[in-house]
Amino acid sequence: MGEVHTRRYVYAVCRPFGAPLQAELLGVADTPVKVLPHAGLVAVTGVVPARDFAPAGLAARLADPGWVATTVRAHQRVVAALTTVTSPLPLRPMTVVRDDSAVRTLIEAHQASFRRTLDRLAGQVEWGVKLFVERAERDGTREEAGELGRRLHERLCRTAGEARLEPPNRPWSIRSGPPELVGPAGVLVLDAAYLVDRAAAGDFVAQVDEVKGTVPGLRVELSGPWAAYSFSAPPQDAGEPTGPGRPGD
Repeated sequence: MGEVHTRRYVYAVCRPFGAPLQAELLGVADTPVKVLPHAGLVAVTGVVPARDFAPAGLAARLADPGWVATTVRAHQRVVAALTTVTSPLPLRPMTVVRDDSAVRTLIEAHQASFRRTLDRLAGQVEWGVKLFVERAERDGTREEAGELGRRLHERLCRTAGEARLEPPNRPWSIRSGPPELVGPAGVLVLDAAYLVDRAAAGDFVAQVDEVKGTVPGLRVELSGPWAAYSFSAPPQDAGEPTGPGRPGD
C-alpha cells in the first residue's frame, strides 16, 4: 500500500515497555501492529486502507454493523494483547489519523493528560460484575437481591481503586427500579466496573464468588481482567480520546 492510500489506526497509548508483542498479532484490517515511540510515550498503531478509514470511507463503513463489530473486536484483541505486557490507555475504536507525523501530533497535544491517566492505570486492570435475580414473583426476593447488590458494591469498592456504576445513580430499591432493568436475563441489580490492582485480583474474585447461591434465583456474571476501558477518560479532561465500553457490552 502506498502512503497516499493508507491511514494510521491508533489502538492505545502506553509507557515504554520492554516485553515484545506477539509476532503474529494482527489488528484492524488484518494488518500488523506497530509501536511508535514519541515524547517518552508509545503509541500502538497499525496501517489501514484509506478507502475504509479516510473520513468519507469511514462514514460509509460505520453504517455497516457487521463491519463495525469486526473492527471493534480487532481493536479489543490488540488492547488485550497489550494488557499482558503493560497497563495501556486504550483509545476509542476508529481513532484514525493521516500518518505517523499525525500520531506524534496527537501524543504532543494530549501528553499531559495521557501521562496522568497512565499513572492512574499503572498496575491496574478492569473487572466487570453483573448481578441478576431471575425469579419473577414479587416475594421479597428482588428486594433481597437489590440489598445484596448494594452491599457487594460497597465491599468491592474497598478493594478496588475506582468503580463505575451503570446507571451511575443505582436505584437500589428494585421495586422502584426503572423498567429497562428487567430483561430476558431477569432483573439487573448490579452492573459495575472496578479498577483493581493486579495483586488484589484474587481477593476481588473471591468476594464476588462468595455471593453466589446466597439468594434464590441470583445469577452472577464476572468478566475480566480487561484493560481499563471504563477508566481511561482522564478526569475533568472532556474531549480527550477515551476508551470504548467493556468488551461484551
